[in-house]
Amino acid sequence: MKLRKLTYGALLTAVALIIFTVEAQIPPVVPIPGVKLGLSNIVTVFAVWSLGPGSACGILFCRIFLGAIFAGNFSTVFYSAAGGLLAITVTIVYCKLCQKNPIWIAGCLGAVAHAIGQMIAAIWISGTPALIVYLPIMILCALITGLFTGLCAQLLVKRGNKLWKISFK
Repeated sequence: MKLRKLTYGALLTAVALIIFTVEAQIPPVVPIPGVKLGLSNIVTVFAVWSLGPGSACGILFCRIFLGAIFAGNFSTVFYSAAGGLLAITVTIVYCKLCQKNPIWIAGCLGAVAHAIGQMIAAIWISGTPALIVYLPIMILCALITGLFTGLCAQLLVKRGNKLWKISFK
């Protein structure tokens, strides 16, 4: 059973990395620095529900670390890690408290938490508290992208439940 879970986690990590790498090649949807779709977060939200918090954290931080290496921009790892840590924490808490509620809400909450975490990292690294005025724009964009990633994760968890049980359990 542990080997299956490890294999499943490795597969999801690979999928998240592929999505991250492909998304990095797409020109920005909006001309706002730091805003991107975050499609690899579909895998993270899905992993919280399908594998549990520990494995989901492992998948997220492997994707952040390896994604920074593959992208050739290791300085972004601090922003991604700060946002990712806050986002995964909020997603896990939501999952524990509201398991039967819609998963798309976790996508929105996680995206907003990610934006807040990134802003905290940016202010801390740059020493520029004035960056906080940029946060409302980031939160608005995060709600939109989080809704999309959350709906995709919900579709995977709810509709693919039989497939996941057959394939990986």
